[in-house]
Amino acid sequence: MAVVYAITILILVAASSKSASGCFDSIISFGDSLADTGNLLLLSPSSNPPPSGCPPYGQTFFHRPTGRFSDGRLIIDFIAESLGLPFVEPYFAGKPAAEKGGRFSKGVNFAVAGATALGNGFLNKRGIHNRFTNVSLETQLHWFKQFVATIPDVRNYLKSSLVLMGEIGGNDYNYAIMQRRTGEGVPSLILTVVNNIGFTIEELIKLGATTILVPGDLPLGCLPIYLKMFKSYSTDKDYDPKTGCLKWLNKLSRFHNKLLQKELGRLRELHPHITIIYANYYNAAMHFYLSPHQFGFTKGSVLRACYERGSPSNFNTSKPCGISPEVCCDNLSSFASWDGIHYREAACKWIAQGLLQGPYTNPRISTICPLFPWGVDGYYEY
Repeated sequence: MAVVYAITILILVAASSKSASGCFDSIISFGDSLADTGNLLLLSPSSNPPPSGCPPYGQTFFHRPTGRFSDGRLIIDFIAESLGLPFVEPYFAGKPAAEKGGRFSKGVNFAVAGATALGNGFLNKRGIHNRFTNVSLETQLHWFKQFVATIPDVRNYLKSSLVLMGEIGGNDYNYAIMQRRTGEGVPSLILTVVNNIGFTIEELIKLGATTILVPGDLPLGCLPIYLKMFKSYSTDKDYDPKTGCLKWLNKLSRFHNKLLQKELGRLRELHPHITIIYANYYNAAMHFYLSPHQFGFTKGSVLRACYERGSPSNFNTSKPCGISPEVCCDNLSSFASWDGIHYREAACKWIAQGLLQGPYTNPRISTICPLFPWGVDGYYEY
């Protein structure tokens, strides 16, 4: 009996070393701060870390700053957990070892906070300036190609990987909006962004990627930073009466998502044997703006930043979270936004759940990969 028990334990241990869902062996990620698990922090001098490298970032789950722009886990972290994989390691945490043929067997993250879909040269010509990083999607693709050059059987590695393409492109619009470059050129900017995402996906397919999850844009008009920025310029008709979000900014997000879905449809026709999944971040997030109490938020707080106090949006551009010494807000759990731009862990959890177990992917990711039920181990209970 003892022998049988020991053999059973060995089988369970061996099984646990693989992806628990059996769907993917690793995750490869591209994107910006919505997916960055530490690259910007690692690329920054220790004497001048980004806000995500300072308290109170990371306080809820990791209990320390990790380079994530949140109080805890991001959407990508919940996806990894649901697949039975470890958190996706930032590329620059293990780059030297990777160049020698080690590290990243369970995934690698090239996402960098502040990154854009288009290069700085292109954006600068349009008067749009990225003051946070010189990293673009092209840069991340270059890193990726350097990385896969170290892998002996790259096509098998990519075949068993889930590629997370973004979210990317949001910062191209954020910088344009913040610098008041939101005139008639924005639709053509969106088209160029989407085309570049499509080009990058094709490059990944050529290298051997077979399953690609492509997030759309979030509802920009619901972010506290913009609710404060445009408050003095807006009238009642500019706001959605159901949510309080700025209608024109959300229209911009929806236009991006419409073009992106059209581009993904084109790619599916060109590559019928490749699984390309659209992740509807917009609708997954909009659900808790429409019904905040259903998700544990409050109507008075869902459009406010958790960090900072003193204004209707709880957002202070002169004292960004992680740089100023002010304490975090009271009643952390009622807020969806963390710092006015990025979501709290609780909101990331709900978006991820909507993607993995709900209706917000096309095709449904749950029909492609059976995942853990939410709450089974307490990770998803709040």
